[in-house]
Amino acid sequence: MAKVLIVDDSPTETYKLTGMLEKNGHSVITATNGEEGVATAKAELPDVILMDIVMPGLNGFQATRQLTKAAETGHIPVIIVTTKDQETDRVWGMRQGAKAYLTKPIDEKELFSTMEKVGV
Repeated sequence: MAKVLIVDDSPTETYKLTGMLEKNGHSVITATNGEEGVATAKAELPDVILMDIVMPGLNGFQATRQLTKAAETGHIPVIIVTTKDQETDRVWGMRQGAKAYLTKPIDEKELFSTMEKVGV
């Protein structure tokens, strides 16, 4: 199964996503902000990254841009997982290099079908 990096500053969201992923056989690593997410992605090279947007310091848009532009992490699909549901946010997220954009609360079936679509 896939190694999934969750980048989210909310312990509750991280807990919910971890539960969904682990019960379906995936392994999970976590980061609590954008800087930590970028560093963890470079160190762990996960199969997919679930990226929140609103975080202190480096936000999810900035972290996604760094990850998708970097040679060592550019191949890793980033799925934005956020409460921001405006079309402009969706468009901006995709422009930063995200492969998909999901809004919270996350539906388990939608999460796994999206992971399949991005090749995980």
